[in-house]
Amino acid sequence: MLLSQISGSVSGSINVTDQLGGSGNGKKKGEKKVRKPRYAFQTRSQVDILDDGYRWRKYGQKAVKNNKFPRSYYRCTHQGCNVKKQVQRLTKDEGVVVTTYEGVHTHPIEKTTDNFEHILSQMQIYTPF
Repeated sequence: MLLSQISGSVSGSINVTDQLGGSGNGKKKGEKKVRKPRYAFQTRSQVDILDDGYRWRKYGQKAVKNNKFPRSYYRCTHQGCNVKKQVQRLTKDEGVVVTTYEGVHTHPIEKTTDNFEHILSQMQIYTPF
């Protein structure tokens, strides 16, 4: 399969209410936050959003330093599924779109698509940042 997992550092999180004597959510001081798995793909395409079989809702967009193209943020629309994706074009090669998925879908693909072979033929493994 053409998936490449991005290795990210796990950051420590401390519950501020625990330190101040308030009732928190049960996390202990210094407990590490577990990150969802992240996968990134480079695809040569003229369109930013490729049909991957899931339905997405755009919830944000921001300018990124050293890149003339904005990064767009999406969430899966299936109830209870917390998968997110980020989509951005490369400045050095405007024909390449980098799509990063965070998390694993908790449901089957919502719609069938005829262009999976087309997408897979253009997809490349993206090396970790």
